[in-house]
Amino acid sequence: MARAAKAAKQSYVEIKLAKSLIGSKKDQIATAHALGLHKIGDISVQPDIPATQGKIRKIGHLIEVKETDQGGAK
Repeated sequence: MARAAKAAKQSYVEIKLAKSLIGSKKDQIATAHALGLHKIGDISVQPDIPATQGKIRKIGHLIEVKETDQGGAK
């Protein structure tokens, strides 16, 4: 039961690909794809954990980020 309560308190971030991946480095393209972002306008909801924050920092110039309450794909 503690596991369910911990999962309910977890926060999420909504990540939207705002700029094209054309001309980006291969590792940045791979990071965007790992987040589920392939085309401009794609939106992905990810848990707000250190791994996700690192990915956001790596491609921060290509995306828009906002906090949300619920997880899951959009």
